[in-house]
Amino acid sequence: MTGGTHATLFAAALALATSTFAQQIDVSTLPPREGVQLTIYNSEDLTLVRDVRHVTVEKGRNELQFSWANTLIDPTSVHFRSRTPGLEVVDTRFPHDRPEVLYWLVDSSFSGEALVEITYFTSGITWSADYVGVTDADERSMRFDGYVTILNDSGETYDNAQIRMVVGEINLVQAIATLASYGIEGEPAGEDVNGGMSKLEMLREALDEKDKAKPSEPAGGFGFGGGGGGGIFGDPGDAPEIVKEGLSDYFIFTVGGTHVVRNESEGRLRLFEGTEVPLATVYRFRPEEYDDEELVKVFLVKNDETNKLGTTPLPNGDVRLYRDRGEGGLSVVAFVDTKYVPIGQEFEFVLGADPEVRWTHVDVATTRGDFWFSRRREEKLFSPTKGDAILAEDRVAGWTTRTSVIERVRNFRDRAIEVEFRVPFDGDVTFESSLSPSLYDFRTVDFKATVPAGATKDLSYVAETREGTNAANERVELRPSPTASPIGPQTPARAP
Repeated sequence: MTGGTHATLFAAALALATSTFAQQIDVSTLPPREGVQLTIYNSEDLTLVRDVRHVTVEKGRNELQFSWANTLIDPTSVHFRSRTPGLEVVDTRFPHDRPEVLYWLVDSSFSGEALVEITYFTSGITWSADYVGVTDADERSMRFDGYVTILNDSGETYDNAQIRMVVGEINLVQAIATLASYGIEGEPAGEDVNGGMSKLEMLREALDEKDKAKPSEPAGGFGFGGGGGGGIFGDPGDAPEIVKEGLSDYFIFTVGGTHVVRNESEGRLRLFEGTEVPLATVYRFRPEEYDDEELVKVFLVKNDETNKLGTTPLPNGDVRLYRDRGEGGLSVVAFVDTKYVPIGQEFEFVLGADPEVRWTHVDVATTRGDFWFSRRREEKLFSPTKGDAILAEDRVAGWTTRTSVIERVRNFRDRAIEVEFRVPFDGDVTFESSLSPSLYDFRTVDFKATVPAGATKDLSYVAETREGTNAANERVELRPSPTASPIGPQTPARAP
């Protein structure tokens, strides 16, 4: 038997047994597995297994046994259906004297072979993505490879398996996770109740509906543990390629062909290989996004057809970045990670601070004005700028702070660089500048500039914050500056 011991195989196999009211059936052999489909929901450590087998039945009552000993199968999720007409489940039993076993009592209208499908949820099967990038010496292009690793610690070996990996969050994951953890109260292992549809079946049908998507063009790759065709699940063909199916709120990567997914082992698949992609380099200040109060170097690669990365999102994963030093030599740039990347968006490889690019935040001047005062037993406010007399016992109720700022960038590199600032503000703020800023959200300002090779640029703006009774909103307002230059004096960048 391929891929595991007899005990391991039996633990998750469908077996035939006899009972006092069932037809006599030979139990000396296990029914062979026709195929199995694994749909791996990585975010919840949950895998939907669809196991198809041939069984030989007699006309009349038959008893089928299923055991999940030494595996992570959730018994409350186990469900049986026949793909061959004429076979009907009439009862499901969990015997008290035999733990980790259930019996299906099945009525058959014929004698002979039937194709049956058992579905269930199991844990312990996960996938992870990783990427390798090698940039050219000028950091203008990159050879980009992607891989997916399947790890199986479920307690069961799955031979002749089609592998599907879910990328992104789906609405049903929480419901599935709850179901797998607690079961369905009052419903026997997901079987039909009074001829109706159980909650488990409804979930499966919803998943099947979402799985009805046309696959896009396959990306190159190979499987592991042996391959081959198979058509019981409508897999994309014999070639072990990764086909990416687009759905409304998540994506499924289907690995072509079938494979052996051995217990306590892992296998690595190619997601894409040897793709030459354009590489952009920017320097970004985004403290809330990158959790770093620095100007950091970022490599950008867009996930679109132009860059030959396909037409679907790509999973989050670890990234190893190298630079080609020529003559076959490589140097390490960084080991980083990347987030889930939707279609049309960018891989952001955040490399940290660059010693050749320095940034300094300079508060040039701070003033306070537009004071308003409150007075005991008076409802109105008083302002000296409006000609009101201010008494010694009056208290400051509102004021405005005006801060002139320079973001100074010194570029010691031998080429121009692009810098991008995303600056958050708290309170009621007016941002005054000729930097052509834009609002990222109601409290965050974006602006950018180009810094020539070997030069220093001062990016200047004024932040005016209304405080106390002067504050009317919690937002930033943009106001062009008639006098402030978007770029201060441009000077050679001297070594610090």
